[in-house]
Amino acid sequence: ASGKYFVLTLHRPANVDDKDKLASILREIISCAQGYPIVFPVHPRTAKMLNGLGISDSNLILTDPLSYLEFNYLVKNAKAVITDSGGITEETTVLHIPCITLRNTTERPETVTIGTNVLVGAGATNLKEYFDTIFLNQWRKGEIPPLWDGKASERIVQNLIALHKN
Repeated sequence: ASGKYFVLTLHRPANVDDKDKLASILREIISCAQGYPIVFPVHPRTAKMLNGLGISDSNLILTDPLSYLEFNYLVKNAKAVITDSGGITEETTVLHIPCITLRNTTERPETVTIGTNVLVGAGATNLKEYFDTIFLNQWRKGEIPPLWDGKASERIVQNLIALHKN
């Protein structure tokens, strides 16, 4: 059902290479999710670190990695996404889904400035205020950046034609 679960992805060394830090992140997310399911397609890098952590919760649903289309369907119907990915922040912005990014920086700053994304830092354990904003329906709506209109290929072709004429 739409908006009835969270999506989680983690794979960056800053968040998953230290088992204590990974355990702390997972406990914080589980605590903040207020009993909502957390669907966690597990990256192979992260899967290695999860073994032996002893983190289990009936609301934490671990899955194998998903295809691009399956994953985007999951995101489209989520309440929000918690991630340390850069690319996923683009999808959340286009789909108007709140996104909490566990990184200090992003290659896609427009997802933060006008999109639906917020950077909270690597290994963040201060997530409650962000989850509260989501649960209170006070997350900013965000906008799709101007050139994210699906017409990039048309602009490229026009530029190539213009270059060729010169």
